Amino acid sequence: MCRLAAYLGPEVPLETIIITPGHSLLEQSHGATEAKLAVNGDGFGIAWYGSDTRPGLYRDVLPAWSDGNLSSICRMVRAPLFLAHVRASTVGETSRVNCHPFGYENWSFMHNGQVASFGRIRRKLEASLPDDLYHARRGTTDSELLFLLLLAEGLSASPKTACEAVISAVRRAQGPRDRPNRLTCVFSDGQSLFAMRHSCDQQSPSLYISKELEAGGRAFASEPLDGCREQWMPVPENHFACLSPDALTISPLALP
Repeated sequence: MCRLAAYLGPEVPLETIIITPGHSLLEQSHGATEAKLAVNGDGFGIAWYGSDTRPGLYRDVLPAWSDGNLSSICRMVRAPLFLAHVRASTVGETSRVNCHPFGYENWSFMHNGQVASFGRIRRKLEASLPDDLYHARRGTTDSELLFLLLLAEGLSASPKTACEAVISAVRRAQGPRDRPNRLTCVFSDGQSLFAMRHSCDQQSPSLYISKELEAGGRAFASEPLDGCREQWMPVPENHFACLSPDALTISPLALP
């Protein structure tokens, strides 16, 4: 399982979330406490938004702790909205194109978890993509395919509805004996942050939303970044969250 974090608020250096907290994403890359594996060393990535509507992306296959450029970039780059991910691969080889976050136009997306029996249903799901999104695919992960399916289901019009439609489509492609899907996703259109947790067995990967941080914004994270659980609230199973500059809303996913 992977670890992830995302921030929305006043412009801050990326290191405010990724590097400097006591239980930062960098710390979680080799010392996760709420995952099956403590080490997430199969690559990392960052997506951040500035004056351009499209996110900047920096991804590599090195473990986050061994990339000498990461701390320097996170110290110098400032942004009001960014996503970051450290990977422990389950589907897809360790390559740059398989590192999260993924980007398409103004959207960025990252995922923690897995789609059950992905190898068997992959072709069926790919066949449902329109040509432009099918040809946009670069890697081999279930995560990137989930992202493209969300875009195909109208992510720009209604992120929550798109999530519900994709979960239903994946379930239809699977059989009754497929082990549960476990999906925790965080994504952005450059204005707001969205998050989803879904599983059939109440065991989707962990995700928290912070109270207001010292910098003035709020964050999603796989594990509380400061180690202070009183300042963080878990996103409930089978719920969708939207963090905008003005408000946080959390609502249940409407699933059959």
